[in-house]
Amino acid sequence: MLLYFITCISFFLFLKSLLLKPLPSWATEMRLFPLFFSQELSLRTISKLFRNGFWLGFLRQIPEGMTLVRRSLTSSVENVEDSHDMSVLDLPELALDCILERLPPSALCQMASVCRSLRERCVSDHIWERHMKQKWGRVIGPAAYREWKWHVASKRNFRVLKYGRQTSLMRFMSLRWPLQLIRTEVDANNSPKQRSSLPVDSVMNWYLALESGHFWFPAQVYNRENGHVGFMLSCYDAELSYDPQTDTFQARFPPHGRRADARECGIPWERLRAPPIDTSPHDLHVSDCLNDLHPGDHIEIQWRRNKEFPYGWWYGVVGHLESCNGSENYCQCHKSDKVVLEFNHYTPGSRWRQTTVSRKDHREEGNEADGFYGGIRKIKSEAEIAVWKRLWPSEILE
Repeated sequence: MLLYFITCISFFLFLKSLLLKPLPSWATEMRLFPLFFSQELSLRTISKLFRNGFWLGFLRQIPEGMTLVRRSLTSSVENVEDSHDMSVLDLPELALDCILERLPPSALCQMASVCRSLRERCVSDHIWERHMKQKWGRVIGPAAYREWKWHVASKRNFRVLKYGRQTSLMRFMSLRWPLQLIRTEVDANNSPKQRSSLPVDSVMNWYLALESGHFWFPAQVYNRENGHVGFMLSCYDAELSYDPQTDTFQARFPPHGRRADARECGIPWERLRAPPIDTSPHDLHVSDCLNDLHPGDHIEIQWRRNKEFPYGWWYGVVGHLESCNGSENYCQCHKSDKVVLEFNHYTPGSRWRQTTVSRKDHREEGNEADGFYGGIRKIKSEAEIAVWKRLWPSEILE
């Protein structure tokens, strides 16, 4: 907040200093001129302009006399005009960065098409990292990042394209976003070549790939297959693709044994998460919390129907041993070698209601009838616990 306040003051003093200079010829042509150059301009007004991305509208009102760029018809080189007219690039570095950091992604894409100087700023990683974290941080984990790096490496290996062809991402960008980042150049043989000035490994490129839905990434889905009763209070790995039209996701779940891969559409953000542990769904998680489990602790445990299935994570709580009356003052369950795990969304007496694991040498335990229980992770985050409680079924399961 202090940096933001200092920026606003600096910007205010900058605008106020302009009042002492003769007005340029294009000043009378600007409809927004009274607002920006009023003696009564306040910090509150400037702050509101920053928050609303109003500078984008301001730039669109700039007449030809105040243009930033002179584009040559025979060259791709862009030169800033040698003019005494004021340009948005004349703003102090801090003020300009403050404006760009508050623009939404669509506005940044539009600003990137104004000139080379603004494009270099608008596509920089430090600006897009905030947008990436804000929108995608909850569902993007290490596995998704590795998948993106592999995708980038494959794009570099197959970057040579025939004239006139575009990748699906570039085609999406040219149609959906007002980006002029796809430019045509002429080589020594006067044959046009398509290239993008956007680095393939940039954060902006990753954001647009996710936003377009063309990039499938690994994440986890709560209560898979539209809340199928057999998957209640579980979380399974899947490949996800975003649908920008509905602001939902579609998922591809890996095949189970002889069963083909399952698919689900229309998954809301609330049912997704980044994997809390960077472990393959086919690998056993090595439990490191067994000696720290006490009755009442919330846990997730790996479970799979048989050896051919991948693991899913199932929610439960640590219970008391049969020999314990549950009294807090006399409970010694945490000293026992056995740990009781309860899944209270199943009715008492159900074979899925409870299981017991060894505290000292727990690995994978179970059989073909009841399934196989794998690694355990203790849930320490209240936010994670709240998600599981929100997904609690309306009726107790059999």
